[in-house]
Parts: sequence; structure tokens; C-alpha cells
Amino acid sequence: MSKPMFDVRPISGALGAEIHGVRLTELTDEVFAELKRLLLTYQVIFIVGQEDLTPAAHVDFGRRFGEVELHPYLPRLDGQPEIVIIDSERGGKVDVWHTDMTFHANPPLCSILHLVKCPSTGGDTMWTNQYLVYERLSAPIRELLDGLTAVHAIRIGGSDFASRAEHPVVRVHPETGRRSLYVNRLFTSHIPQLTRNESDALLQYLFEFSEGPQFVCRYRWRAGDVAVWDNRVTQHYAVNDYDEPRRGQRVTVLGDAPAGGEPRWEHYQAPPGQRYWPARVNAVENY
Repeated sequence: MSKPMFDVRPISGALGAEIHGVRLTELTDEVFAELKRLLLTYQVIFIVGQEDLTPAAHVDFGRRFGEVELHPYLPRLDGQPEIVIIDSERGGKVDVWHTDMTFHANPPLCSILHLVKCPSTGGDTMWTNQYLVYERLSAPIRELLDGLTAVHAIRIGGSDFASRAEHPVVRVHPETGRRSLYVNRLFTSHIPQLTRNESDALLQYLFEFSEGPQFVCRYRWRAGDVAVWDNRVTQHYAVNDYDEPRRGQRVTVLGDAPAGGEPRWEHYQAPPGQRYWPARVNAVENY
């Protein structure tokens, strides 16, 4: 590994690193290339001390990675629609493990969150390394998962918004070529090649295994910090252990269609009269 251009401090054995000595308002192509390399190395990076980051500079930083998304249902910043407002007092507490917007055919490449107000205690965020999750599964389970897909779905109550996509259960990262588990508790509905009860049992195991502390980093925010996470290979969880306001501004960069192994089986067809009693809250679709 080449010598970093600035101070890099890993924060756990699984993933994550703090970056010191960068000013995103004065970002050069050379510095951006190094930040992108570090993101691929650590999966999530925390660029500290960015209190002077303007919304326009935030969006410009996102555009260096690719096309910036206009979020379909979360509140946006006035005058800067590319920025989503994450406000704990406006429904911005997502205390469940998830990967952003996997219900889209092309889920995000990465997210860039600028914390502008932090509670005096609490409000940490955790991330998991889904490379490690996949690699720590036994060979027979990996072989099974490599031939499956999963349906990811969402329906927003009180609105017309709904979305659905089918992705490989094991995703091949388009830049590193490494395989990772690609299901999450919030949006993954079922594995269509299996019976619904088989799907429930397998997904429940995968969710619990992937959330193990050996795969996790936990970050204590300071106002002005910027986190960038690779949405193709991580999950995250916002810890809900605070009462004071917590506010952030997030830019999301559009990604590509997840690639993986070809499914080895057809979708399961339930015989006439077969019944299914859903045991999980995210059993969004029935068959």
C-alpha cells in the first residue's frame, strides 16, 4: 500500500478509518483519487473537521463519484434538492440494519453524510463489512447463496411510493472484484427460488450473522464530520440512544445494477392451497 497523503487512522479491525488533514472545500483531483482509494480499502471513511463544508461543495464532492440522486421521498434541503435532510425530530432515526435503497434496480454507489448537529451523548452510527460476512460463511453455504437472488421491496404508507428489485444474494464488487453478502433486514423481502418458510429461515440467519460485532465499526460523531460509505459492500445502523436533536445532510451517488452469479434455479411455484404465515415484518410480498 502506498504511503497516505494525509493522516489515516483505522477505527476497527473490520472496516472504517478516520481521515485527518483534508479540506473538502479545497479538494484537488489528486486528493480525491486518494480518498476514493481509501474508501475501497476501508469501506467507510470519516473525514473530520469539515465545519465549513457548504451545501454546494457537498454536492460537488458527490459528483466526483458519479451522478447525484434526487431522493424519491425523504425531505430535501431548500435550494439544494440533491441534499437529503436527516433530522432526528423529523423521522430521521433509522435504527435497523440496512443498505441504502436496495429496492432500486440500480442502488446507490455511496452515500456522503455531513453531520451538522450532534447530541451531547449518543447518536453513534455503526457499519458492517459485508465482504467479511460472506468470507466467514462455510463453503457449502457460500455455494448455495452464489446461486440465489433476493427480492428487495418497499411501500411507503400514506403515499403512492413503492419500488421493487431483484438482486444477487452475493454481489461482486464492480471495482475490487470481491464477493459480499447483499441482503439486509430493512428491504430484503424474500429469496424467490425457495419456499417462503425456507427463505424466512435462511434470511433470518444471514441477518443475524451479518450483524455480528466482529464485522462492525462504530463511530462517535462530532459536528462537522463527513462520512462516506461504499453502499455496495456495507450495511449501517443509526443508534437510537439520545433525546437531543441530531441533524445531518446527505448526498447519495447513483450506482449500477448489482452483479453476481447467475441464479441456478427457477423461482419457486407454490402448489395450489399451500399457505404461508409470515413470521417477519419485512415479508413485503407473498406468493
